[in-house]
Amino acid sequence: MDQQKPRKKNNLKNFAVLSGIAFEMGAIIFLAAKGGSWLDEHYQTEKRIYTAIATLLGVAIAIWVVLRQLKRIQY
Repeated sequence: MDQQKPRKKNNLKNFAVLSGIAFEMGAIIFLAAKGGSWLDEHYQTEKRIYTAIATLLGVAIAIWVVLRQLKRIQY
């Protein structure tokens, strides 16, 4: 019975970490897109190139952050 308690506690910790990943990804991508949009407005570009580049960069950073967090999770 004593062996189940640490495993259950570890599972709850993993669940908490994994549930926060979606919010982190969303925040990173949203902020990158807003920054790109601001750059497009500031430099008055017609094709929204800064928004596209910043959003893709935000997705890449979000994936990198998620992969780093997944390496830390103990099963």
